[in-house]
Amino acid sequence: MKNILVILSLIFGLNTYAQNQTLKGKVVDTFDTPLSEAYVYNNQAEKHTHTLENGTFLLPKVATNDTLTIRLLGFETKNLIIKKTDFEDGIKIVLENKIFQLDELVLKQEINPLQLINKMDMKVNPVNSSQELLQKVPGLFIGQHAGGGKAEQIFLRGFDVDHGTDVSISVDGMPVNMVSHAHGQGYADLHFIIPETIDKISFGKGSYTADQGNFNTAGYVAFRTKESFINNEIKVEAGDFNTLRTVGLFNLLETSPKENAMLALEYVESDGPFESPQNFNRINIAGKFIKQLSDNNKIAVAASHFTSRWDASGQIPNRAVDQGIISRFGAIDDTEGGTTSRTNFNLTYDKFIADNSTFKTNVFYTMYDFELYSNFTFFLNDPINGDQIRQKESRELFGFNSVFSSTKYWDQVELKFNGGIGLRNDAIDNNELSRTANRNETLENVSFGNVNETNAYAFADVTFDFGKFKITPVVRLDYFKYIYEDALLAPFTVQSETKSIITPKLRVSYDPTDNLHFFAKSGIGFHGNDTRVVTAQNGEEILPKSYGVDLGMNWKPFSKVFLNTTLWYLGLEQEFVYVGDEGVVEPSGKTRRTGIDISGRYQLNDWLFLDSDATYTYARSIEEQDGNDYIPLAPKFTAAGGISVENLHNFSGGIRYRHLGDRSATEDNSILAEGYTVVDVSLNYEWKQFDFSVSIENLFDTEWNETQFATESRLANEAQSEEEIHFTPGTPFFVKTGITYRF
Repeated sequence: MKNILVILSLIFGLNTYAQNQTLKGKVVDTFDTPLSEAYVYNNQAEKHTHTLENGTFLLPKVATNDTLTIRLLGFETKNLIIKKTDFEDGIKIVLENKIFQLDELVLKQEINPLQLINKMDMKVNPVNSSQELLQKVPGLFIGQHAGGGKAEQIFLRGFDVDHGTDVSISVDGMPVNMVSHAHGQGYADLHFIIPETIDKISFGKGSYTADQGNFNTAGYVAFRTKESFINNEIKVEAGDFNTLRTVGLFNLLETSPKENAMLALEYVESDGPFESPQNFNRINIAGKFIKQLSDNNKIAVAASHFTSRWDASGQIPNRAVDQGIISRFGAIDDTEGGTTSRTNFNLTYDKFIADNSTFKTNVFYTMYDFELYSNFTFFLNDPINGDQIRQKESRELFGFNSVFSSTKYWDQVELKFNGGIGLRNDAIDNNELSRTANRNETLENVSFGNVNETNAYAFADVTFDFGKFKITPVVRLDYFKYIYEDALLAPFTVQSETKSIITPKLRVSYDPTDNLHFFAKSGIGFHGNDTRVVTAQNGEEILPKSYGVDLGMNWKPFSKVFLNTTLWYLGLEQEFVYVGDEGVVEPSGKTRRTGIDISGRYQLNDWLFLDSDATYTYARSIEEQDGNDYIPLAPKFTAAGGISVENLHNFSGGIRYRHLGDRSATEDNSILAEGYTVVDVSLNYEWKQFDFSVSIENLFDTEWNETQFATESRLANEAQSEEEIHFTPGTPFFVKTGITYRF
């Protein structure tokens, strides 16, 4: 009897072991390139996992003869039966490419459905200018108002973000926002990016992710560049207003499966539609070398440089146009303009420590120069020389990011951990604001000094995945050291302050069905202030917090329809804002914004797509009286979308629209910034190794104002100043054609 029990125990134990083995595998495409975020599902055990960036996965509770389903949008779904040898040697799964089909999207199976939809948008409507990169984020608007060389004005979730004050932007882990910038806090110039090199855009609205810190109040945008090109390409584009763009994309080590080197070059020039030519030109060069040290180790070295110069007509007052003094494309002071350059070095190392654990780190170094001449008020402050100002700086930026991620399985619970540390140091020499004349004469130094700002941080989040229900608590710690050497003070003085902030967050999601996903997010973010503000305020109220809540859902009511709806709230504490154009500190009180975001995608057939995104926001100052509590220039309603065609008898293209509604330009709503609707068209044809393209901006030649400000100014012939809308005119009807050769 005893022997029988022993035998039965052994049989039962072996059977249990057979039913609970962990399968190790790797998912690649037909070129043997690893595929990340592929969904791997065991149909018998009803367990799933996703592949890591190197294509590997671990799936527990797998038995011989179980059936696996492997899915990744843009690839053929694969089913396979597990053999005994698969446990011994591991399994390699090859997926074949196919045309993206929206009806194959299963919300429950995707890590981030909105990111995936964005990837589809990038494929159907490719980006061909650095300005368009940010507009790939649903609900985000941009506007240019200084000759094409200045960073764009950003609008998101009821924020006029200026040039990046409340949106955190990065590229391959390198920060784009510049702290304590000569022109404005958070200044984010993306023109060093060649758009054809972008592989993926990650984004989030609100401040709910662990790895996003300073400036992440309205949201964040993180770009990732490609590691290789599908083809070598040479592109030439020409258009109205003496516009020319040339691009070259080259793979340098195509024969080596373990390493690759790529090179991208871009040159752009344009005079713009203005009566005083912009004389704008920009040159970009970017290179990357990738080495697969082993199956579990990869290193990438990237370098890039860009330089740009431009002239600008600046913002002009309505009255000057109405009185016939100038046309819409004329100038009051056409001596505006500037130069800027940025050189980047970025070293990235990825290590897959164990089957479900990864370590990523990148170290970056940036050299940056900026010089900008502007005149916003004309002859208000200086009736003789005019009110031209110069903002200038030279900067060195150094830092690193390190993140450890691991996934563990506890019976019915999958636990995912992410933790990281990082450091950023900005050393800014000769941060200057001066009053000038004709760009070559300095009349007065308003502020002048050196800034050294350091931000060290650590964060962690843990996701408890119960299948249909997920919960992720998050915590982040930031430490700041501010040093300002004011060269205008006598005797020489060094001012310094330190500050720390803890920002907890929480995310919850629930999947009642395969195609319905509910989520709730809450979190605290912050927007750091200029070092000159910090030292002026003696470290008080210098890291104002944001408090946000999102409630929403992703839904596929039909197989080829995707909808996202989010109700949200965002409140800001008291903060002090450094106005770089005037060299003064302006306090602003508490504010609140509530709104709704709606996004929709509809694929009519294999080649026809419809999409639209809309945001409505109610934005008010809390501490002001009713009627005097408007937040100047806060967008109230925005919408963008269009109809797109992909690969219809070698044709592709679409019609796109964008709409920005009327908004208040002053606290009492006495001055209105008028909205606009602009329609663009693009058409591409592929023939053998060539692509031919035609694009039309502002198809209906709409008269629109791209950026607007309520500004008090005085013209040379005026005895009294006047406050009214000052604007930069939007581009009129504009045609551009191009040809691309692939080899």
